[in-house]
Amino acid sequence: MLSRTVVSVSAVSSSSSTSPSRILCKVNPTIPKFLGLKGLSHNFTNCTTWNKNLNLNRKCNTRMENFTTKASAAAQPLKNADELIDSVETFIFDCDGVIWKGDKLIDGVPQTLDMLRSRGKRLVFVTNNSTKSRKQYGKKFETLGLDVSEEEIFASSFAAAAYLKSIDFPKDKKVYVVGEDGILKELELAGFQYLGGPEDGGKKIELKPGFLMEHDKDVGAVVVGFDRYFNYFKVQYGTLCIRENPGCLFIATNRDAVTHLTDAQEWAGGGSMVGAFVGSTQREPLVVGKPSTFMMDYLAKKFGILKSQICMVGDRLDTDILFGQNGGCKTLLVLSGVTSLSMLQSPGNSIQPDFYTNKISDFLSLKAAAV
Repeated sequence: MLSRTVVSVSAVSSSSSTSPSRILCKVNPTIPKFLGLKGLSHNFTNCTTWNKNLNLNRKCNTRMENFTTKASAAAQPLKNADELIDSVETFIFDCDGVIWKGDKLIDGVPQTLDMLRSRGKRLVFVTNNSTKSRKQYGKKFETLGLDVSEEEIFASSFAAAAYLKSIDFPKDKKVYVVGEDGILKELELAGFQYLGGPEDGGKKIELKPGFLMEHDKDVGAVVVGFDRYFNYFKVQYGTLCIRENPGCLFIATNRDAVTHLTDAQEWAGGGSMVGAFVGSTQREPLVVGKPSTFMMDYLAKKFGILKSQICMVGDRLDTDILFGQNGGCKTLLVLSGVTSLSMLQSPGNSIQPDFYTNKISDFLSLKAAAV
């Protein structure tokens, strides 16, 4: 019998005595909806549109903490692939560590995807990597010999632009980008004004007595993603926007600790860039990538998918598996990326997927073994 692990938020703490739901709505009204916080009140006012008068009081310093899972049974090794395949209509795959590592395709991926398509399964590819747009990711799939359409790809760069559209972010406001080309392209496609990005990577601050750094007062959101051109100029500019522009949103594409730039080792991820701004602004970001449920809600609505008919396949416990659990999906952990079996089975790990296996091509061998 295929089981589902249930995830909930155990606590939301704040220095204020105001109820958690009221504080979260005050800081950013969309947080409860997009982070899938099941235990909070959703009785909000004007929580679906951008509020020009939103006052993000720094004294509030609201933080979302203790995001933990309920006690659940230990993950089971996948023994019968057919049973899992037949139980769902859609498979959502993470990319880095599941489909590829760096620019190298993981063995058996093309055959596995072909088999799932032949059995009528919808395939969706979701990545927290914001360096590319959906169109650019489409080219990467093509380069690796995979037939994947742009409509099947959802990157956190796209999620950032989609989120701004979902809250009716004013077109006369600007977005300051700490990130790479993927975010810029998705913002441009969505019709938003932006500044920053890679071109600020070469800028330096020449500190002199009395120097005051100016910033654009029309910036209404700062989007922070993975950035190989990260520097102090960007940190200071984005910090000024977040701290001094009334109502300026602080959006993170993801908080991944590590990423796969090559297949040889792990590299510092987007969470390191986001962490710099958390430290300088004393604000927590709204995360639009995994494990936030924003992309899951978006996909379910776009394709008309029942979340109970989805299996999330990923290599990270705290993003991929939590993403699936927060969305009410079945979950499968593959050990081809950042998570090892010892990490999964560690007493300190509270995130347990429904199943685990070595890599997605095990669908083929386990299917054969079951027959």
